[in-house]
Amino acid sequence: MRAVEQFIVRGERYANTKGDLIVSANEEDHRFSNREGEVVALPLGYDGPIAVGDTLLVHHNVFKYYNDMKGRRQSGRSFLKDDLFLVDFDQFYMWRSDGDWQPHGRFCFVKPVPPVESTIFKPLTEEPLMGIMSYPNDYLMAQGIKSGDTVTFRPESEYEFIIDGEKLYRMFDHQITCKIQGS
Repeated sequence: MRAVEQFIVRGERYANTKGDLIVSANEEDHRFSNREGEVVALPLGYDGPIAVGDTLLVHHNVFKYYNDMKGRRQSGRSFLKDDLFLVDFDQFYMWRSDGDWQPHGRFCFVKPVPPVESTIFKPLTEEPLMGIMSYPNDYLMAQGIKSGDTVTFRPESEYEFIIDGEKLYRMFDHQITCKIQGS
């Protein structure tokens, strides 16, 4: 079975447990929606770099249940059957092949950094609007930004993911505003 324009992925609906402990019973909390799916079928005519067996990092709504206007639990539009879901090209941000993550399209991933030492008191756990580029896309690499560079980004552009146990922000490449010299 193959879809015309979507990847077919297999995945769990929620990632809301740590061992035997349930950390959230709320199905509406996007932070505990599963965001990784294994590719089981490619779109018809697709000849790109993604292969069957690779992992897609997807939007949180792909796997979630939602409640309709009458409060009935429903599957979203991505649901196909059992544990299979359809993923459009605009619903995933990165894929993993042979253990290596690759950004998709105009997306990149930035790791937040601790507050920079200054004379101004900052009661924060992360420096605002600054981070380390973890996964630059082709466009950013053509501009001279590589993995490990310190970058700044626009306000309200952070979309949080936990990837391989590490907190990263997904953002569009046009939201990266500056590469800090010396990085």
